Amino acid sequence: MKIIVTGGLGFIGSALIRYLLNKTNNKILNIDILSKVSMPEALENLNKSKNYKFLKLNIVNKVKIENAITKFSPDLVFHLAAESHVDNSIISPSDFIKSNIVGTFNLLESCRKYLKRKPSKLTKFRLIHISTDEVYGSLKIKQKAFDEKSQYRPNSPYSASKASSDHLVRAWYKTYKIPSIITHCSNNYGPWQFPEKLIPLMISRGIQNKSMPIYGDGKNIRDWLFVEDHIKALIKIAKKGKIGETYNIGGDEESSNLKVVNLICSNLDEKFPFNAPHHRLIKFVKDRKGHDFRYSINYKKIQKTLNFSPSVKLQKGIKKTVDWYIQNYHWLINKSRS
Repeated sequence: MKIIVTGGLGFIGSALIRYLLNKTNNKILNIDILSKVSMPEALENLNKSKNYKFLKLNIVNKVKIENAITKFSPDLVFHLAAESHVDNSIISPSDFIKSNIVGTFNLLESCRKYLKRKPSKLTKFRLIHISTDEVYGSLKIKQKAFDEKSQYRPNSPYSASKASSDHLVRAWYKTYKIPSIITHCSNNYGPWQFPEKLIPLMISRGIQNKSMPIYGDGKNIRDWLFVEDHIKALIKIAKKGKIGETYNIGGDEESSNLKVVNLICSNLDEKFPFNAPHHRLIKFVKDRKGHDFRYSINYKKIQKTLNFSPSVKLQKGIKKTVDWYIQNYHWLINKSRS
């Protein structure tokens, strides 16, 4: 199968490509802008593979993305290319509008033109648009988890841009019959995540004996999903998901930011005892603007229809993640300084 992955040098995209090339005889085209947060080293050992090709390209470039799709002639597209850090979206929202909205529009139009030229591909072609639970907004403690019918209530420029891209994908499916599926995942974590996100950032700060800043009082709650579980869900959706549907992918692991950081500290105390106890480094800082209180994902639909359930519990996942970052200490510190 010929597969395009946009944003394949990112955290989730690179994990997906490693899985696709290790498990099957797929041909992969990785389209990535190669930005500050890209990680070509995560796929370094694939560069000699005859089934893997990298194309440096910004999906905002409509002509080039159209040419790339036409030339490669994919059967499947996983769309992960996106600006994704909420803090950055508050500082520079225009970057998120360009990448997440205009970029998705360009991809959809390129797929539409490609399928119009090659109608025989329609029955086999799939576009999997990977989105976020943040499009649903924020929950209170006693509110039910988000499901696929939850109303969109984005609260940050990032989540608003992703909500917009979701609507574009749905509209191109309804209007132009682009065979597409939308997924919403909860907070991913695991090896190779760029240290601007909470878990790798806290590990990096703890290893360097630096303060570990937590927004507000640390009681904000997230549902945590180990990246390998996310990849397995995406593969199931690509193979057996129903065209035009939306699937929520959750980790079934709700935890406050403070509890997650304390769990990291406990693992660092055991594995990296030089700076122990690490919890002394925790520092509460001014809360960020529009900080959603709680995310929670109801994944019963994908569990029932595609037999998916997350397998990695948070304690085990954090342990594996801390171990990996300690083993890759120099990479982590270099990325933290970039």
